[in-house]
Amino acid sequence: MGIRVNFENNLEELKSKIIEMGELSVVALEKSFKALKTQDVEIALKVIEGDTAVDNLEIEVNQFSIWMIAKESPVSRDLREIIGVLKISSEIERVADFAVNIAKATIKIGNTESLLDITHLEKMKDISIEMLRKALQSFLEENILLAKEVGDLEDNVDQYSRETYKKLTAYLSEHPEETSQLVQLLFVNRFLERTADHITNIAESTAYLIKGQIYDFNS
Repeated sequence: MGIRVNFENNLEELKSKIIEMGELSVVALEKSFKALKTQDVEIALKVIEGDTAVDNLEIEVNQFSIWMIAKESPVSRDLREIIGVLKISSEIERVADFAVNIAKATIKIGNTESLLDITHLEKMKDISIEMLRKALQSFLEENILLAKEVGDLEDNVDQYSRETYKKLTAYLSEHPEETSQLVQLLFVNRFLERTADHITNIAESTAYLIKGQIYDFNS
């Protein structure tokens, strides 16, 4: 097998691990929000327990990437691709962490009348998952147009986050007895806003991988 073919095969293996991480993170976000919506502590606990799989994959990606750099001494685009993979794996791991944080917030809220309906949190979750799917597809297909779409979608999450913050703080001023749940929902609002930020970072890393220049989709 030629050196180039071997490098390409190793790179494809790295990319497959990234996609697996992404798919696990999508599932974690869906499950954590289902737990929040249904106040199901059992589902929340499963999300927390399942985070180990994403963490382990990130370690595998890091170790494999370092091995490839040491063995292949890549330059130019080859090096850019490996560095891009390293950055993207780190961002996906953070997305999975935020799913865990939502699950923990669910446990803290406990079994009480849900105030989720006064928020835009479910819309934020749905858009975040759409963003993550697009970011992964952009990475896999090296499609910069999809990467830019991710940046555009983040603006929607930011808008919903601002509106949710206003709704929750206004409700809190009128219903101080609901402080415990409202504080947790404010945290979830922040978690989802930060999730969208990290997914946008994935899109920016993908754009850099494709074009070799820095992009800022947050501006």
